Amino acid sequence: MDMQRHHAHKAWRAADRIRRLSDRLIGIGPFGIGLDGVLAWVPGVGPFYSVAAGGLLLFFGLRGGANPATLAKMAAFLAADTATSAVPVVGWAADTFFPGHLMAAGALQKDIEARHGLPAEVAALRRKKRPPNGRVRKRGLPLKA
Repeated sequence: MDMQRHHAHKAWRAADRIRRLSDRLIGIGPFGIGLDGVLAWVPGVGPFYSVAAGGLLLFFGLRGGANPATLAKMAAFLAADTATSAVPVVGWAADTFFPGHLMAAGALQKDIEARHGLPAEVAALRRKKRPPNGRVRKRGLPLKA
């Protein structure tokens, strides 16, 4: 495996960990909450965590060779997420439900998948979950035969 692809797949995995930790520790249907939402209610700590996790995502994006447009999109999501943390109470509530890290990580993962494919273990898991006929509806439910 070439070095660029290796770094890209490491970035994909790191983005997945940050995404889950920040915005999906507890998932309820399409909604979730993570450290970013919980720590938003602690003055000073919320913005620090948000900036640190966002900085890590951008670092891994650069290291993984993400497209400049993807990096800009990630930065916009992360800036919006961090800006909401700065406003007491109303901003903290908004930050609790705005999945900025999840969106930035998703943009990075999508970029990496398009250029380098999925990491081998993720691709194997996804193949394992597909129905035998391989046909899937938009929502991920198998089609009836």
